[in-house]
Amino acid sequence: MIAETILRMIEYFNGDGKRINHALKVYSFASTIGEAETLEAEELKNLKLASILHDIGILESEKKYNSSSGKYQELEGPPIAKDLLDGFGLSDASLDRILYLIGNHHSYGKIDGLDFQILVEADFLVNIYEDIMDRGAIESIRKKIFKTTTGLKIFNSMYG
Repeated sequence: MIAETILRMIEYFNGDGKRINHALKVYSFASTIGEAETLEAEELKNLKLASILHDIGILESEKKYNSSSGKYQELEGPPIAKDLLDGFGLSDASLDRILYLIGNHHSYGKIDGLDFQILVEADFLVNIYEDIMDRGAIESIRKKIFKTTTGLKIFNSMYG
């Protein structure tokens, strides 16, 4: 299921290496943090699937709104993710949670569980590097966002 979701994401982004690489990096960090923080198996699976597809709404956002803004990604991502996850036999609860994570991953005030926290931390670990953020922004992110022991450990190793 994980490998097939990755392949579907790659096919969906069709040649957009930047977005494919971003998704794979977020997936890698989310998986590592989720396993180290000992998420339950179902929660870890949901986190992994959400992390692979977290930005899946970006192309539709750019097409419809001429913007890659997080609010549009959150709006457009869940229906696309639902289509890409079709046929896996996910429970309604799992599918609902995955779509909730995708549909809210830029809304940090809505973090309501360890899986959501980890997804946000993984996305920031990648975004700090990809966006070449300044030291002030990095410190602000550390203080405001990072809460898990593993996420903080990775953050400190990468960004001091």
